[in-house]
Amino acid sequence: MSELKFREDDRAVRPVRSFGLDRDNGKLMGVCSGIARYFGIDATWVRLGFVAGALLGFGSFILIYLAIALIAD
Repeated sequence: MSELKFREDDRAVRPVRSFGLDRDNGKLMGVCSGIARYFGIDATWVRLGFVAGALLGFGSFILIYLAIALIAD
């Protein structure tokens, strides 16, 4: 078995960003604005994506939206 060796300049990898609801800029619960902030895009595009998904997906995106709102809280 090989022995693990660590150098002094090794650092743990930590995520720079984390997902959370953006209630300050959000319209309903802050889900779309939180997703937009996480990916660095405009929240309008995310909102349009959810509306299109809800209309074309027979409402399944509404359930996804609610699940994100409850889990990410």
